[in-house]
Order: sequence, then structure tokens, then C-alpha cells
Amino acid sequence: MVSEAVKVIEDAPKTTRRGILGWMFFDWAAQPYFTVVTTFIFGPYFVSRLTDDPISAQTHWSNAATIASFIIAIFSPILGSIADATGAKKKWIGFFAVIQIVSLAMLWFAAPGSPIIYPMIFWIFATLAAEFSIVFNDSMMPRLIPEKDVGKISNLAWGLGYLGGMIALFAVILLLAGNPSTGKTLIGITPLFGLDPALGEDARITGPLSALWYFIFILPMFFFTPDVKSTGVSMAKAVKDGLLELKFSLAELTRTRRHLARFLIGRMIYQDGVNAVIVLGGAFAAGMFGWATIEIGIYGIILNIVAIASNVIAGWLDGKLGSKRVVVLSLISLLLATIGIISTAKDSTLFGLIALSTTDSGGLFGTAAEKIFILYGLFIGIAFGPVQASSRSFMSRSIKPEEAGRYFGIYALSGRATSFMATLAFSIVTAATGSAHLGMATIIVFLVVGLGFLLATPYPARD
Repeated sequence: MVSEAVKVIEDAPKTTRRGILGWMFFDWAAQPYFTVVTTFIFGPYFVSRLTDDPISAQTHWSNAATIASFIIAIFSPILGSIADATGAKKKWIGFFAVIQIVSLAMLWFAAPGSPIIYPMIFWIFATLAAEFSIVFNDSMMPRLIPEKDVGKISNLAWGLGYLGGMIALFAVILLLAGNPSTGKTLIGITPLFGLDPALGEDARITGPLSALWYFIFILPMFFFTPDVKSTGVSMAKAVKDGLLELKFSLAELTRTRRHLARFLIGRMIYQDGVNAVIVLGGAFAAGMFGWATIEIGIYGIILNIVAIASNVIAGWLDGKLGSKRVVVLSLISLLLATIGIISTAKDSTLFGLIALSTTDSGGLFGTAAEKIFILYGLFIGIAFGPVQASSRSFMSRSIKPEEAGRYFGIYALSGRATSFMATLAFSIVTAATGSAHLGMATIIVFLVVGLGFLLATPYPARD
């Protein structure tokens, strides 16, 4: 994957090959947090093992995501405008890296039976820091990568991130996560460092592990990727100018850049559904099947293997078909996955049209429903990398480099402005009905409406 990216960027006019690879390694550094902590290990642990009430825990987890999304929606565009005013981006990434690393390390203390509020708070801070860093990292892209290669490099970087996430998952389930009944890992050894799965230590360790990973692998970006020079503008003036520029950008979108505005609205809606699938999918499986860390980890590895291959293919398709078509195909895949998942019960799928045996054959994924769930999950693996990477390249092709900070801040806003609505809808419906299946069904609305806006948007959306 890296060698393919090297071939693409050898003649890149905007920076060195090493600089672009350093930028790509941001995704490698950042992804294990989303993969191991949020989606596949700590999130499901929070739902299924931190308390004795998985339905209530799913609501709390969704509420935490709602709070984080709301804050991100408010501050991302402001930070993007400030980044344009101050120039340099890496100092901001470094600032938020400190917050993220400390917050992840604190997840170690989320022992079973401990107050649920503390891991919620630290996960929220880690999520805020991670998402704010992405604003600054994404805004570097138009100055680093030639427009013709943006889609390919964006998808390859995302695929590189999933490879990092998969390696972290392998480390957890092979070396750290013990079976609660036997105390042994998947390869039959005692968990390293004396971790006790009965105390949730195999899941809690993912916080410090992701923090260490992030610290080590974000360094190439700091060492090798060029940054624009600081403008020397004071922070107070940057905040004032940033707010004024944000006001101007929003007004410009409504007056003269309506196609770009339509894309951002569509992306705002469909990304809500994507975020909900990522945040809630693993927790939903843990609550439905009682999966422990090993099962969730293997499920995550399967999805990441598919995602890596999918991003490589999507990078090629992006160059041939354009970013818009890749996003459309990805959204259709996510719709199929979500419909399949919510249609599956322990004894049937496709809303009862196909009966499933409830016999447990023993071992991992022993029931037919679990196997079917994994099959539907493959459609998520196919889609959730390309839908985000090609949305990023769609945006990069639709703006000028000098306006990247403010517009990628608005882009981050479009990914979070209403994303609390998807998780909030899940929380409300799940709490009201006691059915996580009905809660997950609300995601379909966001995917369908967002897809409709995207289909009505020209590509690229430059006016």
C-alpha cells in the first residue's frame, strides 16, 4: 500500500515524497483509537461488561457520543478559520495530541462496577481531541497533494489507517485479551502483563495502548511534513478574524457556492449515519450476542481486512469514476448492511423471512445469527473507509488551497453538526422501546436523505 502511494507521489510538485508519507502516517497513528477503543474493544466493553444493564449502557454510550458530536459541531469551523488566520497547523495537532493521550490513558481506570461517568468524560475528551486534530490534518491536504492524486492518496492514507487499526486489534486479541472462562488468549497463552479479563483489564488496556501508538506514529508527520509558516497573528486577533471569516464563509456558501453548500448538507446528514454505525455497531453486537473482547476483536479484524482492500480499490475507482460515484456506492453498501443487521434476530433474518437455527455449535460465532451478522458486517467494511476518504477528496477538489482551513472546518462541522441527532435518535428510540434493533433502524433515515442530497450535487462542487 505504501509503495503504491510512493509511485503516485514521486512527481508531486508541492512537497517531498517523505512529507506526504508523513502526512499519511497521521491516519496510521489516529485510527487505532477509533478501531480499538471506540468501535471494537472498549466501546463494547463499556456496554456489555462495565455494568449489568447493557440496554442502559448502550444509551449512556450513545449519550456520550451525542455530547462529543455537539461540541465538535460548534468548535470545528471556528478552529478551522483560526488555523487559516495563524497559518501553522502542526502546533494545533500537537496541542490536541496531549489531551488525547492523557484522556486515553485514563480509560485504564474504568473497572467493572466503577462509576460510569468517568470513562464517559475521558472518552468524550479523547474524541474531541481526535476530531479537532483531523480538522487541521485534513486542511493540509490541498497544499501537499496534486489535485489529480488527491482521491488516490486520501483513500490510501485511510487504508493505511485501517491497517494500523487491524495490527492493534491483532495485538489485543492474540496477546492481551483473555477468555473470561479460561483466562487464556486466542493463541492459548496467559495475557501479557498479567492482565485479568475478569476485571476487564484486557479491554481497559486499549486506552493506554492507543495513546502510546498515537504518540509514536504521529512523529513522522511532525518531523517530515512541511507546514505553512506562522502568520504571527496573535491568538486574540486570530479568534476574532476566524469568527469573521467563518461568518463570511457561511454567507458565501448560501449566496455564490450553492453546489458546495448542497454537498456539505448532504455530507452532514449521511455522515451522521456513518458515525452512528461506527460508534454503535460493535456495541450493538456485544449487547445482542454477549460477545466478549475476543469475538469483538476478530469481528473488527475481519472488517478491517475488508476495509484495507476496499480503500485500495476505491482509490483507483476515485481516479477513474470520481469521488462522487465512490461515495454513492459506499452509501448503498452501508444501507444494505444496516438493513441486514436490524433485520436479524437470534432465530431469523430479513425480518423473519429466513428462519435461522438457534443451535450453538460452540466456539467463536457459534450460532447462525452470529455468522449472518458478520456477513452483513462485510458491507460495512467495504464502505466505511471509502465513504469518508472519497468525501474528503470530493471536498479537496472543490476548494482552493488558501481557503482549506476554513472550509475543512466547515467540512468537519458538516460531519458533526447534526451527528448528535443520529445517536440521540438511537438513544430515544432504544430507551422508549427497549429495543436496540429499532434504535439502529433510525440510522437508515440519515443514510437515505444524505444520499439524496449527494445525488443532486454536481461534481466537483466548485460554485
